[in-house]
Amino acid sequence: MVTLAPGVLLIADPFLKDPNFARTVVLLCEHQDKGSFGFVLNKLFDQQLDELIPEVLVSKVPVYVGGPVQMDTIHFVHQQPDIISGGMQIGPGIFWGGHFDTVVAHINDGTVDLDKIKFFIGYSGWSSGQLGEEMEEKSWIISPATTTLVFDREEQQIWQRALKSMGSNFAMMANFPIDPSLN
Repeated sequence: MVTLAPGVLLIADPFLKDPNFARTVVLLCEHQDKGSFGFVLNKLFDQQLDELIPEVLVSKVPVYVGGPVQMDTIHFVHQQPDIISGGMQIGPGIFWGGHFDTVVAHINDGTVDLDKIKFFIGYSGWSSGQLGEEMEEKSWIISPATTTLVFDREEQQIWQRALKSMGSNFAMMANFPIDPSLN
């Protein structure tokens, strides 16, 4: 049984109505008694990294909406601890954060694999006990994070792929309509 901890995915229940989290997949980076936080993996932001960080000289580096909290901050997860120091491992092959100046330098000189890093504006946060309450309400389905899902660039498919990866009982949920009353 998967429990709430860093490195798990929170997959939104098909009928979750919260506009910030409907049909999202959140990578949980921290879970403690005082609160939890992570990043939405499948909501593309309308600006690229070089538009937000002038020091980035490479264009077409996507940025995702990590969540509704502190939309003036940039965060990242990656699979390259050998060249990005200072990160924290939160799952097999998944690292959160690191030295941002180093990341920018590696992007600019082409030594970072852009398929192995994902940037977020803002984050998703829960106060003490809030995520536990949402779990009791069945707002989220949890699954271990995989590098395949976390670094998937087809953001519109991540939610369905996450459900399908959990087996046939969950795979059928991937096809549920957004609003069943419209059927």
